[in-house]
Amino acid sequence: MGDSFCEEDYVVSIYVAEFINSLTNFAYVYFALRYMYARGPRGSRGIFAPRTDFMSISLLVLGVCSFLFHASLRQTLQFADELGMLLLAWALLQGLLTGRRPEGSDRLVNVILAIVFPLFGAFYVWTGKIIYHASAFILMVVFMTIRGHHLFYFRQPAFPADRLNVWRAGGRKALALLIVGYILWNIDLELCAELRSLRESVGLPWAWLFELHGWWHILTAWAANELMVIIRGVQEELIREKEE
Repeated sequence: MGDSFCEEDYVVSIYVAEFINSLTNFAYVYFALRYMYARGPRGSRGIFAPRTDFMSISLLVLGVCSFLFHASLRQTLQFADELGMLLLAWALLQGLLTGRRPEGSDRLVNVILAIVFPLFGAFYVWTGKIIYHASAFILMVVFMTIRGHHLFYFRQPAFPADRLNVWRAGGRKALALLIVGYILWNIDLELCAELRSLRESVGLPWAWLFELHGWWHILTAWAANELMVIIRGVQEELIREKEE
């Protein structure tokens, strides 16, 4: 069995270990499918022809893997959940680092990431030490923050001011969502006894509002979607510059 979180196991269903922690993973799936099946000139061409990119696929994969883990609490699926988190971070980082001149630089970035991620994933599964996962995730978030700061404040020529204002606001929103989600995740870990007592006192369905790990899923899915909107906008602007 994998790690169990503060939600009590098999309370709602004998088939689902952590009901709310499983259900809230549909936030990742929702944002992925919303992009894939969005209408418009460059949108979906039908149910069997969705619009996809690396970021939307990674978001969908994370949602499915995390759902399966929280529904079963199996160790192998816990690794799938944790590697899904790194895959999403990798996709976001790749989106921020590519689209530059010359194209050879983009290919180099893609090759490096395509080599490093599987090697690190194998190393992490072999060791099973969560500190390596956490360190890698934080490192990628730091790289994304630095890259975004460069693009939005120091890049020359600068992007159009109206788009920069929208992207900066979206970036601050995504960061705030991540911070709140991280705080709630840690409260769920450190104050589990108190949370369970509170849930028991308020009863269902209100007790579900205090399943804080579930809020981590919702808030990180929301934050990831905000970042994806920004990154796609940056990529569109870079393509427009290349065509001029």
